[in-house]
This record gives sequence, structure tokens and C-alpha cells, in this order.
Amino acid sequence: MKSLNKVMLIGHLAADPELKQTKNGHTVVNFPVATNRVFRNGDGSKREIVDFHRVVAWNKLGEICGSYLFKGVAIYMEGRLANRSFEDSEGKKHYRTEIVADELNILTSKKNKSGNTEIGIENVSADIDAEVKIAHESEELVTA
Repeated sequence: MKSLNKVMLIGHLAADPELKQTKNGHTVVNFPVATNRVFRNGDGSKREIVDFHRVVAWNKLGEICGSYLFKGVAIYMEGRLANRSFEDSEGKKHYRTEIVADELNILTSKKNKSGNTEIGIENVSADIDAEVKIAHESEELVTA
């Protein structure tokens, strides 16, 4: 049986993207996406919960995200879940679940960081082979 690992989100960036380079010179961008859900409590009042998702985009898609996305922009994105672990400077092991972006659409046009109005980008897709994705996930990141 074939398995499936697919994530689709519509949400807003909760912070500006963080652009980095790997030691091998590959671009990687990380950003949080906030999604909300509304439900009714037992007393009938509405309650909203916001979830924050860690998103990572590599190479060309990462460069585009770093250039065109900023806090507050609404996006639709598709990707897959990826788990990774790393050790901090004190030797403590940490685990993270992230969404690796494969495709992204900007849903809003707002003013960019320099005050100019941004035009939405349609269907921005990652062009990375599966083998390259796996190699990138294990690379150590350095600040750009």
C-alpha cells in the first residue's frame, strides 16, 4: 500500500520569514503560519483557537518566500510533514515537526517591508528532487 504525507494550509504569516544558508550554499527559509478554528462552548458562546505551524522552504521557493512574504500575509500552501532532531549548544537534543513547503500561493496583497504594494504570486512551486530534499533536511544551518 502506498502512503500519503500531504499538508494543505490557509493562514497568515505570524512573523517575517527567516532566511538562512546551509554550509553547502543552499537557501532555506523558515516562517510560522497561524491558522484559526472557531467552535462553540457548552454555553453556546464562540471560542477561537489559533495554531502555529513551522514551515520551511528550500532553494528557489525559499528565495521567493524570503523576498515576497512578510508578517500578516495570507497564504495557501501545500507541503509535507517532516520530523527532525538536533542538539543545542549545551548538548540537549530537541525534536521538531515542520511542514516542508512544495507549493505556495499568496492570497493577499499588502504593503511590503519598503512600503510598496505587493502583487500576489500564483502557484509558486518548489522544483527539488526527492533525493535533494532528504539531503537538505540533514544539512546544518548557518545564519545568512
